[in-house]
Amino acid sequence: MTATETEQRTTYVGRPIDRLDGRAKTTGEAKYAAEHSYPGLAYAALVHATIPRGRITGMDTAAARAVPGVIEVLTHENAPAMKPAPKQSMLNLSSLASGTSVNYLATDEVHWNGQPVAVVVAETLETARHAASLVRTTYQELPAVVDFASEAPNATPQKSNAIAEAGADKGDAPAALAAAPVAVDLLFTTPPHNHNAIEPHATTAVWEGDRLTLHEGTQNIAWLRSHLAYRFGVPERNIRVLSPYVGGGFGGKGSVWAGVLLAVLAARATGRPVRLALTREGVYHTVGGRTPSTQRVALGADADGRLTALIHTSVSRTGRAGGLPEQITSASRHLYAAPNIHLQQSLVQLDALPNTYMRAPGESIGTFAVESAMDELAFELGIDPIELRMRNEPERNPVDGKRFAHRMLREAYALGAERFGWHERDPRPGSMRDGRWLVGMGVATAYHPSWQMPAKVTVRLSADGTVVVRSAFHEMGMGAATAQTQIAADELGVPLEAVRVEYGDSDLPPGPGAGGSAQTASVAAGLVAASRKLKQSVLALARRSAGSPLRGRKLDDLEARDGGLYQGSRGETYAAILTRAGRDHLVAEGGVGVLGFLAKTIRDRRNWVKAACGAQFCEVRVDRDTGEVRVSRWLGVFDVGTVINAKTTASQLRGGIVMGIGLALSEETLVDHRTGRIVNPSLAEYHVPVHADIPHLDVHYLGEPDPTMPLGLIGVGEVGITGAAAAVANAVRHATGKRVLDLPITLDKLLPL
Repeated sequence: MTATETEQRTTYVGRPIDRLDGRAKTTGEAKYAAEHSYPGLAYAALVHATIPRGRITGMDTAAARAVPGVIEVLTHENAPAMKPAPKQSMLNLSSLASGTSVNYLATDEVHWNGQPVAVVVAETLETARHAASLVRTTYQELPAVVDFASEAPNATPQKSNAIAEAGADKGDAPAALAAAPVAVDLLFTTPPHNHNAIEPHATTAVWEGDRLTLHEGTQNIAWLRSHLAYRFGVPERNIRVLSPYVGGGFGGKGSVWAGVLLAVLAARATGRPVRLALTREGVYHTVGGRTPSTQRVALGADADGRLTALIHTSVSRTGRAGGLPEQITSASRHLYAAPNIHLQQSLVQLDALPNTYMRAPGESIGTFAVESAMDELAFELGIDPIELRMRNEPERNPVDGKRFAHRMLREAYALGAERFGWHERDPRPGSMRDGRWLVGMGVATAYHPSWQMPAKVTVRLSADGTVVVRSAFHEMGMGAATAQTQIAADELGVPLEAVRVEYGDSDLPPGPGAGGSAQTASVAAGLVAASRKLKQSVLALARRSAGSPLRGRKLDDLEARDGGLYQGSRGETYAAILTRAGRDHLVAEGGVGVLGFLAKTIRDRRNWVKAACGAQFCEVRVDRDTGEVRVSRWLGVFDVGTVINAKTTASQLRGGIVMGIGLALSEETLVDHRTGRIVNPSLAEYHVPVHADIPHLDVHYLGEPDPTMPLGLIGVGEVGITGAAAAVANAVRHATGKRVLDLPITLDKLLPL
């Protein structure tokens, strides 16, 4: 089914519907976590450690306590007890929410430079921050390992787990590489990155006895609630998490970090409602980011460009106090039909803030390496980069032979090449010029796995024809509630304005975390199931009425439209059926819990490889005198399954591409290799793309549904960043003849031209 056919067969799914919360957000009506007021609200500020590893030997808080308006200064010497983080287990998914294993203010240990070691609570934000600056801490410093580059040679192989594979071997890749007529063997490096959501992390915590109300910008309400219940020793039912609006997450709000824990702790200790809003620097010091990496990609091929060997190995880091391995070699398991493959991810532990999810964790930097290497192999062979990829496009998954649930990469490249004008590219490096600008064109493959998560949804149909959908999912700016409204309206055949979606509240049925590009499909599965149950209940009521035109009908023979159920011109509205039956509403539930999710995941992984993919086309201009790189044109063509909302889908894909351009050209967290201190913790020094850096991004999608996914959805949030950095690097290589292996691509790595 094409995108056009989808629009013809549905009323709302596939349409470019405006975000239903757009007015609230643009007028200031929407309230975020730091905008909720309570009587007696107090403000908190953090004190950060200034060493990478050691023990606190003393804390002088006298000057801070003497500041008028200071309510309390909490340290490891006087803070109430909080349980340590639970051990991570797949049988308790909320245990995966721990950002770190540190039991804040319950230990004198310091695990990274910037770790919170005290909290000041005051009557005003300004007072709290001023008093925090007056706390004096002394330490016993211990030997620390903080420099990734020097520690990378000591990496140890990562172990596979139930979620992610850390390695793979097929055939004898080293021997095949050595025997290959043509080969490339390259070492890539990528720097650490930090989260910079437009809304820095913020919490407003209110205790009433042993009941907690929490306003928090989170990507996982269910996990956060469960985690807090465990850490503070109260039943989950006593905690209400409210998160209707999240000002960007990208993975940084998917775990439980120090800010929320210490806000809740401070509110309990003082008996006051407490707001803790992190500064931008505070986010850098307390919220994990993307790991740095080194990656080796070696490719061997015959003279016709058929791969004979593919080797992709990586080293990334975690912190001694936690962190998650990145699936850096994930895409290389699926992209190319090499008979000999060796993949291995390795890890080092540093005395650093643990890393965490960041948009397309693993695949974003992994595709930079493997897709740059493929481009370099194309130059060595004298084969067009697109043709080389197509010659090695697999029919089945290269590592294990599983079937692809859905894969239209050939179609994406064909459409992209035509629309981008790829035939106009002179393949000779440095051959295309426009005045003082060297012009280059590059391509790369985008790839991101498709996921589903546990989610429950209830749907209420009232006799007045209105529908209420309830699920504790998340809205981070991507139009999630709008998409679910469109799905509900189509499933039940009611007008869009008749549907209201409630979300972002832990009192609602548990929703999925917003991550892995999985939320829309996960909620949609429950919504579709609940809608079907609801229609069956309505039909059952109609069958009991002698005068109903639906008597004797089967649900599969009926169409939901015009606010009711119909077969041709015969049918009835929901309102008529419910009113005649004396019912003011009906409710149905759909979705799966954790056990159902695990069973489905295991079953799917045995049978299929599911993923979104696409083709990224980039044109750059490089100033031959200064080395300045400007992205001048971009086209992305994506296979993302069914598109629910054409406008928000395009926006999500463009957003990923923007992050990919930042990854390629500017983003880099700078760490002092002596002290482990982040030295550019602000948007003044950590450079993200601005409007002037980004041309018009031309985005297209194929619109073909994946038959193994709910409504044919695959996922759009993260695939846009994958391959993007490689497309830029490949365009720079074409423009200048220089292959940059170390991100970001800055002037010093190109000059002299």
